[in-house]
Amino acid sequence: MAEERKKQLEKKLWDIANTLRGKMDADDFRDYILGFIFYKYLSTKMELYANKALAPDGITFLEVEGHANESELIEALRDAALDKLGYFLRPSELFSEIAKRGNAGGKNKFILGDLGKVLTNIEQSTIGSESQDDFGNLFEDLDLTSSKLGKSENDKNELIVKVLSHLDEIDFDIENTDSDLLGDAYEYLIGKFASGAGKKAGEFYTPQEVSTVLAKLVTHGKDKLKSVYDPTCGSGSLLLRVAKEVGEVSSFYGQEMNPTTYNLCRMNMIMHDVHYKRFDIKNEDTLGKPQHEDMRFEAIVANPPFSANWNANPLFMSDDRFSAYGRLAPKSKADFAFVQHMIHQLADNGTMACVLPHGVLFRGAAEGHIRKYLIEDRNYLDAVIGLPANIFYGTSIPTCILVIKKNRSLSGVEGNKDNILFIDASQHFEKVKTQNYLREEDINLIIDTYANRTTTDKYSYVATLQEVAENDYNLNIPRYVDTFEEEEPVDLAAVAQELKTIDADMATTDATIADYCNQLGIDTPF
Repeated sequence: MAEERKKQLEKKLWDIANTLRGKMDADDFRDYILGFIFYKYLSTKMELYANKALAPDGITFLEVEGHANESELIEALRDAALDKLGYFLRPSELFSEIAKRGNAGGKNKFILGDLGKVLTNIEQSTIGSESQDDFGNLFEDLDLTSSKLGKSENDKNELIVKVLSHLDEIDFDIENTDSDLLGDAYEYLIGKFASGAGKKAGEFYTPQEVSTVLAKLVTHGKDKLKSVYDPTCGSGSLLLRVAKEVGEVSSFYGQEMNPTTYNLCRMNMIMHDVHYKRFDIKNEDTLGKPQHEDMRFEAIVANPPFSANWNANPLFMSDDRFSAYGRLAPKSKADFAFVQHMIHQLADNGTMACVLPHGVLFRGAAEGHIRKYLIEDRNYLDAVIGLPANIFYGTSIPTCILVIKKNRSLSGVEGNKDNILFIDASQHFEKVKTQNYLREEDINLIIDTYANRTTTDKYSYVATLQEVAENDYNLNIPRYVDTFEEEEPVDLAAVAQELKTIDADMATTDATIADYCNQLGIDTPF
């Protein structure tokens, strides 16, 4: 039943997003529709909380404005809401009230000014409170003056009123939902927008199937986590997926450089009912200005930008994240810089799983040096998993997952610390149109193989550290997992017989053609 309700909600929300954007680019409209859904969610939470708090007084939240004790009630509700919810809305600022005002009597009323003030007031309501950093500038990407919404102010207003009116008709049913119905629907929308965003999608979204694999890897053998961290967290999908794979996550941490994506991540966290005190997401360059450098995390997941440029300043050689390795990642390929950063942040009992391009497995020079140090000196590398090509939006390159543990003796299989597991999952997928997808059975096969640490013909191999050393620390998966398929032997006698049969058939055909030509009184063509 819950699954059916979720699908219905997803369809309703996507229909609104898809039909009302008109000629606007889907990537532009994303910020508006997701922002307004978030605004409605905050409004609904506020009204439910206030109604419950006011129940002993025999009034509802909407009845507060104009009440004899309005000032006292508003102040008391504000203080309580800021602690409990992290923000505050007045009754007149609720989503439903603004939507009704915009569609009063079936006619469009101008509400852009009021709406802009409400969104600003939500952000400003948190100033001086614990939640200030979590709600600050959340709506800055909802530019209600943008020409993308329409040529005239009335055109802009008309579109916004339509969106609000349609959303107002949907019951989010927050108080009666024990599953993460709305949060999942929100995530669904993010994924739908990502599928049409081309290369830009990689900036904010990791396909759900890949997120699931990473989440299952870092939660294997655990039913709760103290902390999970993503240094390039995008929309937060990876962090939230980890929470779905384990019974309890105490705290979520992340860093994201893109301001728009940073806002989206915070919205996504709150939409999934993660309390503002339980997440700490920062907007900064992770490699240049790490915001959680002194912290250590039990689980780390990441899908960093593939082979991105980074500063690679020699001054980084005195940075604790990089100094022990003796070399920095190349300026044009930051992949190992992210790996080094994450290892620094990983707790001694933690597990890290990150998606990287295949080049990190075999490129030489500085990357080869770093790779050797990780394996020979530190023995941190637990597994290498090859993924199918074309499973990420905006790029078709094949990718891999590195699983890293600082203490590999804590793994479930005895002797695990003396080897590295290689999995070639590159041929296990389903193709849908131009995109490849990991099926549930593909995901389960990866996780089962990882959990049991098994060698399977043409799929996985447990390599000793000595074997890896003999390969000069080249981790290219075909060196360890032989997927070569021998061609079936050719039956030469059968081929000879087939040729004889073809010759006989040709002779018969030639005779038939010659007979026709003779009857017609014309020369044969041979």
